[in-house]
Formats: sequence, structure tokens, C-alpha cells
Amino acid sequence: MKKQGFTLIELMVVIVIMGILAAVAVPKLFGMIAKSKASEVGPAAGEYVKLQDAYVAEKGIRVGNWKEIGYLMKNSSNYYYCDQAKGTACTSGNNRDGHGSTGTFVDYDFTATWTATNIATLNDCNANSNWSLTTSGNSSAGGLVTYTATVDNQDNVAGGSCEVLTPNFLRLHTAS
Repeated sequence: MKKQGFTLIELMVVIVIMGILAAVAVPKLFGMIAKSKASEVGPAAGEYVKLQDAYVAEKGIRVGNWKEIGYLMKNSSNYYYCDQAKGTACTSGNNRDGHGSTGTFVDYDFTATWTATNIATLNDCNANSNWSLTTSGNSSAGGLVTYTATVDNQDNVAGGSCEVLTPNFLRLHTAS
């Protein structure tokens, strides 16, 4: 008589192998999900930098608010975006129409801030952590704009828990 099927030992070996694969793959999967959610910050900040540079080159007297420079960034399911001061978390109410606050800077006002605040925890990066880009003009005659990029760092070490999700964000930093 010919026996068909798997023995109990064979089934147990398969289950153990599947358990090992799951133990290795699941943490990697969660890390990839967090990085994919954080990946929207870099392009959003890069677009802001390009538009701000073009505005200052054209106007030559000050940095502009989001509406003046033509920047439109609505809140997403992962982040709230706003032009709050560095260290201030954005909320859904800070940016209802995608243009940030509607305040107008006076001539020779050379500081504006772009901020993204994550809504939910991303791996070890706590919710309400900020990615900030402070824009500063250098002169009243259309001088270069400098950018100071900062990422909330709960670990207080280089390469902290939020910074590792967006390693290219800090490359936007041009201030000395």
C-alpha cells in the first residue's frame, strides 16, 4: 500500500521555517512602511526651497509666504504641513487650504519656516515630531537664501529615531 501526504515531522519543520521567516521579515516590513510614509517630506521641502529661491531671485527684497511663492501643500494622511516657527507642531487647523498662514511678510523680513509634523508614530519616531526648514535672507538686494534644516531627535544623538527615516532632508541645510 502506497502512503500519500506529509508526516508530522515534515509539517513541523515547515511551520518552524515559516516562523523564522516571519520573525525576520515582519520587522523589516514595518521599517519599510515607516520609511515610505516619511518619504513625502523630502520632495515637499525640496519644492518649497526651489520656489522660495525663485521668489527671492525675482523680488529681491524678502522671502515670501507660501501663497506668494506659489507653494501648495495640503495636509496628508501622514503629515500636517505648516509655516509655524521651528519647534512648534503643526495641526490640521494650521493649513486648511494648502497655503499655510496667509500673513504677509514686511519688506526686509528675512525669516520664514516650513514645518512637517507626523501624525502617527513611525517606528521609533514619536507622533508630533517635526521636520523644520528655516529660511533666512542674507541681504536686502536679493542675496542668497540660506536654509537651516532640523529634525526632532528624541534620542539626542546624531542619526536619531526620526532622522533615519529621511536621511536626505538634512542635505537641504545650507546655513553655516
